[in-house]
Amino acid sequence: MAPSSASGASTRRVLAASLIGTAVEFYDFYIYATAASLVFGPLFFPASSPSVQLLASYASLSVAFIARPLGSIVFGHFGDRIGRKSTLVASLIIMGGSTLLVAFLPTYHQAGWIAPFMLCLLRFGQGFGLGGEWGGAALLAVENAPPGWRARFGMFPQLGAPVGFIAANGLFLLLGALLTPEQFQAWGWRLPFLGSILLVGVGLWIRLKLTETPAFEAAAHEAPPAHVPVAELFRTHPREVIGGTFAVVACFALFYLTTAFSLGYGVTTLGYGRQVFLGVLLFAILFMAAGIVWAGYWSDATSPRRVLMAGSMLTLVAGAALAPMMGSGSLWVIGAFLSLALVVMGLVYGPLGAWLPSLFPARVRYTGSSIAFNVGGVIGGGMTPAIAQYLASHGGLKLVGVYLGAAGLISLLALLPLKRTDAL
Repeated sequence: MAPSSASGASTRRVLAASLIGTAVEFYDFYIYATAASLVFGPLFFPASSPSVQLLASYASLSVAFIARPLGSIVFGHFGDRIGRKSTLVASLIIMGGSTLLVAFLPTYHQAGWIAPFMLCLLRFGQGFGLGGEWGGAALLAVENAPPGWRARFGMFPQLGAPVGFIAANGLFLLLGALLTPEQFQAWGWRLPFLGSILLVGVGLWIRLKLTETPAFEAAAHEAPPAHVPVAELFRTHPREVIGGTFAVVACFALFYLTTAFSLGYGVTTLGYGRQVFLGVLLFAILFMAAGIVWAGYWSDATSPRRVLMAGSMLTLVAGAALAPMMGSGSLWVIGAFLSLALVVMGLVYGPLGAWLPSLFPARVRYTGSSIAFNVGGVIGGGMTPAIAQYLASHGGLKLVGVYLGAAGLISLLALLPLKRTDAL
């Protein structure tokens, strides 16, 4: 274990808060993505074919990516002006509340157009809350990190992603085993959304015990906070914002292709059972966790930028392997592809917790990290499941592989001019 962090908060509490809070946020985000792949199409978007229903459901998934940049600006503003702790608490409450309300929504059959409208509105709330979550959790970890430990501290909020994924999809897998398909379709899908209130309570209990980070306190003593952090950010660090934004494209494209798209494609097109394919995904996501840990240690030994560049190059390899392995007809081969691709996901995601904050000074760090991460999420993941579904339906999996390879190339090119910084 690393030495204790400053600011009066124990290392264990800081790392637990960054991991658990992010796990709660990603749990909320993932249960929507899973429900969108499995049940939201027929329940909220009646259409002439299952493929069209799935496309409409994926489009509702992308609503959150519209909200995320807005959330990053709003939460970044307050995170850089009043502090990390209170901003993180607010982001958790907004996303958790939006998720809980999804459990009580009527279906299209019961309420007509109001049902999909309310679903998309709550999805917007989820994305708005998540827009402020990741940047704050990353800063909580790395601004408390001792020298030489930044990437390993920064990997803890990243580990919240596979933890949240396993909790969300493990619960869906359990419900599928305990309920009949008719029960799951009628009411069982609501239970994960209802259960999120318990997870949010745990996250709030931990975060309310924290103190401010040393970096924020030092910046506040040196000078008054920026009046409008986003304006100062774009005036003084436009290159870092643009480069950081495109550097995360591969991360989001990889994740949403290997989870949301693969689940929908595997169940509807390849014909595998929902339970079987969820089990494969749950196994594969363990490789993402391993990749994140590997990336954290590797980044501290070298640099986060170097690991991100290696991961971007491997994303090109994953794109080339997608069609032959996903279309192999063997669930073992498909599982192997998902596992390997998610290891690569760990390499392009794990170092971001240390690398993105290092691009910006403390007075605009929350805003800069959050905007780059979330706008990159819109570009890399916002419409990726829907685009991939369309490409697979009209041109086959080879086009999906080209799409993934292009995302890796974009991130690699964005990383090249951004030398390692030490703004922390």
